[in-house]
Amino acid sequence: MEADIKKMHQNPPYGMIIIMFIGAFVALLNNTLLNVAIPTIMEEFEVSPSTVQWITTGYMLVNGILIPASAFFIQRFTNRKLFLTAMMLFSLGTALAMLSPTFGVLVFARMVQASGSAIMMPLLMNVMLTAFPVEKRGTAMGFFGLAMITAPAIGPTLSGYVVEHHDWRVLFGIVLPFAIFTLIYAFN
Repeated sequence: MEADIKKMHQNPPYGMIIIMFIGAFVALLNNTLLNVAIPTIMEEFEVSPSTVQWITTGYMLVNGILIPASAFFIQRFTNRKLFLTAMMLFSLGTALAMLSPTFGVLVFARMVQASGSAIMMPLLMNVMLTAFPVEKRGTAMGFFGLAMITAPAIGPTLSGYVVEHHDWRVLFGIVLPFAIFTLIYAFN
């Protein structure tokens, strides 16, 4: 085991880390993407302001529960299986949200998305901490930090543009190809 870690420190798995970064970026972008679309969604599904907040609250609740639980999953499953599962859940939730016929389905879809997203963040950090030697971890974590602050900052701006010119479902249509690409690439 220690020989494997030394070998990984000499040649970090950059391809795997890049794919995980793309997945994490898309998941983080999705976190704030619907905030601007809330009034439009509220109008379309004819729900109250307190009810429509569940698309955000449900997402955050699932994240808050599964991020700590991911430590258990990381110890029980391989990184590859865990990442593939997370991306499958995220992709499935995104597709379901895009096609949701009712508000309840949209809330459920967001929770499915969140379950995938919540697993990705700690998994990526774990991979970076084991893949890079101590002297290079700060740089690796700095790049992860860029994804963590850039994606949520882009979300509301992109959402505002899309909602102004297109249907709110396009927000999920933008995210879905990136999620599917990441999933397909991760299988190889």
